[in-house]
Amino acid sequence: MAWEDDNLLKLMVVDDEPDNLDLLYRTFRREFEVYKAEDGFKALQVLAEVGEMAVIISDQRMPRMNGTEFLSRTVEQFPDTIRIVLTGYTDVEDLVEAINSGKVFKYITKPWKPADLKLVVMQAAETFRVVKQRTRALTQALSRESFFNEVMSAIRESLDYNSMLQTIAITLGKTSEASHVVLYVVNADETSAELDKSLSFSFTTLSAAAATSLKGHSLSMSEWTLQTGQRQLDTIEQSTPLTALTLPLRYQQTTLAIVTLYHSALVADWAEATTQLLDSVAEQIALAISQAKLYQRIQMQTQQMRAELEVARQIQTNLLRQSLPTIENVRIQARCLPAREVGGDFYEIFSHPQGDVWLAVGDVSGKGVPAALFMASAISVLRRELSQERSPSPEKVMQNLNRSLWDDLVSSNCFVTLVLICYNPITHKLRYANAGHIYPLVWTVQTLAEPAGEPLYLKTRGVPLGILPDWTAQAGETELAPGKTLLLTSDGLTEATVAAEASEGAAMLHQTGLWKLLKTQPLPLDLDQLLASIQWGSTEQEDDQTVLSLEVLK
Repeated sequence: MAWEDDNLLKLMVVDDEPDNLDLLYRTFRREFEVYKAEDGFKALQVLAEVGEMAVIISDQRMPRMNGTEFLSRTVEQFPDTIRIVLTGYTDVEDLVEAINSGKVFKYITKPWKPADLKLVVMQAAETFRVVKQRTRALTQALSRESFFNEVMSAIRESLDYNSMLQTIAITLGKTSEASHVVLYVVNADETSAELDKSLSFSFTTLSAAAATSLKGHSLSMSEWTLQTGQRQLDTIEQSTPLTALTLPLRYQQTTLAIVTLYHSALVADWAEATTQLLDSVAEQIALAISQAKLYQRIQMQTQQMRAELEVARQIQTNLLRQSLPTIENVRIQARCLPAREVGGDFYEIFSHPQGDVWLAVGDVSGKGVPAALFMASAISVLRRELSQERSPSPEKVMQNLNRSLWDDLVSSNCFVTLVLICYNPITHKLRYANAGHIYPLVWTVQTLAEPAGEPLYLKTRGVPLGILPDWTAQAGETELAPGKTLLLTSDGLTEATVAAEASEGAAMLHQTGLWKLLKTQPLPLDLDQLLASIQWGSTEQEDDQTVLSLEVLK
């Protein structure tokens, strides 16, 4: 039986002389719970039956087993017991060896003075109390640390919120040696708190009726604890009585979960020891639950956002022309690859009833959803302008676009770069307006074949849309005769980071690098293959990539 502060300490006296035994018993019977033995063998038998003694007083000279031999046999099983030897002669070697090895606390010579003996025994009892208190404190500290490490290690290995809750319930049950554990999650907001789902685990076999009974009991215990904020101790009377301990798991004054542990009521002091252990880790467990719940909420929001962005991506893709016009002796290709789910790049291909073919590539500053919203607005206004009865001039369309988008662009601190092409397949005349966009490229097959061949850059250009209230710039003109190719791109291609030649690291492609890459492409031009070549040499797609080509066939 474990020693407690409120109990009388147990003392054993061992002597083969009955008079001495009676005298020692009478001396200490008021202060101690005294046990007597006539020799060492009987004393060992008493220890086996009764357990640990605080103090053992043994005569040295006894038949079959002397005092120091008897006491040495008690050291391994009862290391904290204080041992005292009574001797009527001076056996220096045995006593010194026993004292030095820690087997004997003190020796008293016969005949002893009762006052002196009592003083020594009371000192021994006080020493025993101090040792026990320190041992118990150290044991509890080690238990708390071991319990904390085991619980925290199990929590860290949990992958998500639900698995963490299961891990917490199982680990608390195992480490507290509970026979059954029920954990209720608490849903709380600023105004109310209520019990949510529960997890229960049994470490012993339960009948269906017993499991139902414990479930109802744990629910009522948890509801009471949620309302009062206090722990609760209860006893369930059944074939094997159970002690039920219910505790809230709080973090920053908020109850996040309530756990009820069940244990055999026959085990004394289980609830107190378990409460001390749980108190040492309750806040850390609640913190882990809080973080896991936050992580789960973020994951759900992220999944919802991704689903919404995927819908937005599909909508944005549908805004771009899905079918290209069929024009005799003209081959048109267009591709747009957003860097994120949605982006600010766009292109437009419009065949006017009067015969003109309109091409446009634009880029809204920024990335993501804000840029995508302006992209949709820009396409809508552009299509309205191009759908006029008479085919307008490129610079006029650009002015109207700037006027329509100006207020929204300025208030959002955004701008749009745009190149707009009007091509007549009959006259091969090409007119264009450029609002701060990448220069369009024009080349022939012969230019590609020449080692020093350079494309024609259409360099007439004005400021981006949204910079000035009135957009003013001249339109440019050129001829796009059979055999020539026109290429419009966004800066996602020219500013792509690709592996640098003959050196370590990476560098921007730029328009000169794009032209070099174009010269290596097989004929006829394939925009999918061109983009694949850029992305193959790129570390990461940092910006939207849009490209549009028009080839006039011979």
